[in-house]
Amino acid sequence: MERKKARGPKTGKRRTTLTLPSESLAAAARIAAARKVNLSTAIAEIIDEGLRAKAAAARGGQVLESYRRAFSGFTDEETMLLDGIVLDERADR
Repeated sequence: MERKKARGPKTGKRRTTLTLPSESLAAAARIAAARKVNLSTAIAEIIDEGLRAKAAAARGGQVLESYRRAFSGFTDEETMLLDGIVLDERADR
């Protein structure tokens, strides 16, 4: 007997069963109806959007941490100068 090949990698989709909170499922159903797509499509889009947002937030955190490391040796005054903030020397007198 010949086995069928899995369709997942070829089509880019894979069938699965999920347990979701009722409120989340109802909200996804409303989104699907508003977009005039089926529930599966709406949930896939919602997940994709959430994953992109998480990845963007992670990249933002990495950029901020890199910035902190790069400028950690500077004094507050040096950091202000780098940021283009020039203090009026007359204010110190």
